[in-house]
Amino acid sequence: MTLPDSTNEFKLEEAPEDLISAVNFGPSSSQFLLASSWDCTVRLFDVSNNTKRIQYNHDAPVLDCCFQDQLYAWSGDLSGQLMTFDFNGYEHQGKKVGSHDAAIKCVEYCPDIHAVITGSWDQTVKLWDIRAPETPNTYRVPDKVYTMAICGEKLIVGTAGRRILVYDLRAMNYVEQLRESSLKYQTRCIRAFPNKQGYVVSSIEGRVAVEYLDPSPEAQKKKYAFKCHRIKESSGVELIYPVNCIAFHNGYNTFATGGSDGQVNVWDGFNKKRLCQFHRYPTHISALAFSPDGSLIAVASSFIYDFDQKDPPPGSISIKTVTDQETKPK
Repeated sequence: MTLPDSTNEFKLEEAPEDLISAVNFGPSSSQFLLASSWDCTVRLFDVSNNTKRIQYNHDAPVLDCCFQDQLYAWSGDLSGQLMTFDFNGYEHQGKKVGSHDAAIKCVEYCPDIHAVITGSWDQTVKLWDIRAPETPNTYRVPDKVYTMAICGEKLIVGTAGRRILVYDLRAMNYVEQLRESSLKYQTRCIRAFPNKQGYVVSSIEGRVAVEYLDPSPEAQKKKYAFKCHRIKESSGVELIYPVNCIAFHNGYNTFATGGSDGQVNVWDGFNKKRLCQFHRYPTHISALAFSPDGSLIAVASSFIYDFDQKDPPPGSISIKTVTDQETKPK
């Protein structure tokens, strides 16, 4: 089922026009959305009123951002700087907390251990205790960090070389599981199932794999991969696009994928079905996020430089109301 571009969707005013690297709803509300961009900004939007509430700047393109809670945001940039921002602070600028030796690709907050976790191209993961962030714990990984996901007390790290590492956040000194991605090409995104049973990984070659954390043979038999974000031209040639981003619906354990074909698909991973496809967006889908209650999805459409495109359209963030018909397992 392809869904038309209808009245249940609107674009945010004052969205970044450059590449949008991440979008995140607040942890407990659909009202606020955080977005980071290659234009060196992090912006807080009030979705209910379609206004930009706050903006703070980095000195370099921002590659990821996250909420700590309703009061604080964290973000990491291409130069390796980690910043935090107090929404209620008097100074409307971020505070530099620390750095990596290369770009910070991923920033996640884990409430269970009161820590911000960063993954970098310098081949390290750092845990920053929010109560004393000046001295983070540093852990070396085998290659550049491309993507990260928190799954309860587990941390799943996807690196170059198609490696996937699973850590216990309470004992980061060793790797609990070292895996190789079941996809043959470079890893683009990993996100964890809200029910904590496993994760979904995507690649640059129009494929997605559903994986299970339980290492038992019975659980591993259930894992599978499938093709998506491919377009067959009238000539019969199939164009294959990177799957850039994944977002989970917290209530239903279904997930959306966004590709460089400008499409967003929603999947039921347990029953191996596509539930729906949205209308096509003007350019690549660079980031996705469901709201905590699953009623909204934020879709960032911005040019990723994977392909040549003459006069690519400016970036945009669309807020779409989604229904059970689109997101609930059949």
